[in-house]
Amino acid sequence: MSNIYKAFENKKAFIPFVTGGDPNLDVTEKLLAAMEEAGADLIEIGVPFSDPIAEGIVIQEANERALAAGCTTDRLFDMVKRAREKVTVPIVFLTYINPIYTYGKERFLKRCVECGIDGLIVPDLPFEEKKEIAGECEAFGVDLISLVAPTSNERIRMIAKEAKGFIYCVSSLGVTGVRSEIKTDVGEMTAMIREETQVPCAVGFGISTPEQAAKMARISDGAIVGSAIVKIVASYGENAVAPVAEYVKKMKAAVSGESLR
Repeated sequence: MSNIYKAFENKKAFIPFVTGGDPNLDVTEKLLAAMEEAGADLIEIGVPFSDPIAEGIVIQEANERALAAGCTTDRLFDMVKRAREKVTVPIVFLTYINPIYTYGKERFLKRCVECGIDGLIVPDLPFEEKKEIAGECEAFGVDLISLVAPTSNERIRMIAKEAKGFIYCVSSLGVTGVRSEIKTDVGEMTAMIREETQVPCAVGFGISTPEQAAKMARISDGAIVGSAIVKIVASYGENAVAPVAEYVKKMKAAVSGESLR
């Protein structure tokens, strides 16, 4: 059983995202521990990249800040290894295929294992091309997370059948970013996914409020939030740890069906 499954076992999962190295690696390390303490069930870390095509302006700018602050893939790996002395929840990297190829596929996966990375999300790797790294992921025991977008029913079912770890259900077409309203019929998507697999399904892209998170969690296995957290980091910089932790606490309560006070 995948370690990622623990994030969803007998509960709805809240999954926060941060860009590694924004505003610097020391703050990211503190954020990981604080988010787990605040209730995060699984944490996504974005690997800084100069051309993050799936991201909206908020996360694009976070990538730029992280790179300008000197965050490299090696330094990010080193930070995660240190953080793993405190952080016990599953951690996944969100990265693009270029940084993996540049680093070397086997070398990248080996370091993932050394640092305790449980899965990879690669937005620019189409399902049809996942064999590019699926073998290495399988060999090293790192789950290659599938993304399912609101496209054809046939495609959704095809991707779900081969999913590992958890399924990232994309609530809206386009790039990441806070949305005032999520109009996609996510319930229909998750129902199709559940007909094909027992792998958990969490919804992301556009979720920012406790109300949105609670709604998505009711029709899936959890909610993923990125841009809203990255905006807090952008606003508070090195003082972002406490406000991010407070936000995560509220969002976890909402996902769990507790009071939204």
